[in-house]
Amino acid sequence: MSGALALSGLVKRFGEEVAVDGLDLEIGEGEFFSLLGSSGCGKTTTLRMIAGFERPDEGRIQLDGADLAQVPPHKRPVNTVFQSYALFPFLDVHDNVAFGLRYQHTTKHEARRRVGAALDLVQMGSMAKRKPHQLSGGQQQRVALARALVLEPTVLLLDEPMGALDAKLRKQLQIELRSLQKTVGTTFVYVTHDQDEALTMSDRLAVLDKGRVKQVGTPSEVYSTPANIHVATFLGTTNLWDAHVIAADDAGMRCKVGSIELLVAGQDAESGDAVSVMVRPERVEVAASPNGVAGANVLQGRVDTLTFRGAHTNVVLECADLRIEAHVANVAGAPPPWLCEGAEVCVQVSPGALRVLTS
Repeated sequence: MSGALALSGLVKRFGEEVAVDGLDLEIGEGEFFSLLGSSGCGKTTTLRMIAGFERPDEGRIQLDGADLAQVPPHKRPVNTVFQSYALFPFLDVHDNVAFGLRYQHTTKHEARRRVGAALDLVQMGSMAKRKPHQLSGGQQQRVALARALVLEPTVLLLDEPMGALDAKLRKQLQIELRSLQKTVGTTFVYVTHDQDEALTMSDRLAVLDKGRVKQVGTPSEVYSTPANIHVATFLGTTNLWDAHVIAADDAGMRCKVGSIELLVAGQDAESGDAVSVMVRPERVEVAASPNGVAGANVLQGRVDTLTFRGAHTNVVLECADLRIEAHVANVAGAPPPWLCEGAEVCVQVSPGALRVLTS
C-alpha cells in the first residue's frame, strides 16, 4: 500500500466563482494531512476532486504517479468518511460495514474476516448486531470509519467527520483517530475548520484561504512561525501590531510599535520597512516586579482585565499605548495573588518570541 498524492495547479469554478484557485500540494505516503480553513476556503471542494465527485477545470491529481483524471469515483483506491456518517438505518453494524465488500467480489469467509478486523480496529466488535439508532454519535462515527477502512483504500478522505459531536467526545476521538491512522498506515486527508483538530492530529497541514494555499508545514511550524498575517490570525490567538523597522543588523531588528521599541530576533525585513509584529499570548511573560524578568523588551504595564480559563488566566495589559494579551499559567489552580485588575506589573516579550510579518 502506498498513497502519495500530488495535486498540481488545481482549479475548480462554479459559474463565475473560483472555489479552488491553482492549488498545489504534495501529500506523502502514510501521512495524516489536514486541510484547514474557514467555510468557503475550498477545502471540501479539493477533497471532492480527490474523491472524483467533482472534476477539476484545470490541473492534475496523481496518486502514486498515476493520473486520476479519467478514473471514476468508484474505481479510485480512495474512500470517504462524511460528517453525516450515512449509515443504513435498516442494517446492523456488521452489515453496514460489509456493504461495500459485495462489490469487491470477496468470499463470505474473507468478508467476515475483514469486517471483524475493521470493527476490532475501532473497538466496535461487541456491537456488531446493533442498529445505528442504538448507537451514540461517537459509536456511529467509529462504524463509518470501519466501513471505509474495510475496503482497504490507499487514501482515506475525511470531511469534518467530528463536526456533529460534543467538544469532550471530539477530543477523545481525535486521539483515537490519530492512533488508528498510525496503526493502519493509510494516508489520511482530513478536512476541518477546527484549529485544535488540525494541530492535534496532523503530521502536516495546509491552511487554505479563497481557494489558495497560504502555508504548509507541521503543526508547530505553522503555529509558531506563520508565513503571513492570515495564518497568524486564523490559527490560534495572537497579538498583532502595525510597526516599522528602525534598524536591522546581526543583533536583530529594532521595530517601533506605537511609542515602544521592540527588539526582534532575525532579519526578515530592512530598515524603514512597514511590517506587522506578532507574538502568541503564552509567550508573553508577566511578573510582579522587575526582579521576575530579565533581558530585552521589558515593559511596565497595568492589568486591565483578567479572565479565568482553567489551565491559565487570560490577561489583557496596557503598556503605554500598546495593548498586550498574555496567558498566565494557573500552577496553583488560580492566578497568583499579585495578579489582579489594576495591578502594576512588569511584562517581557523576548526577541525570540516575536515574529515580523510582511504580508
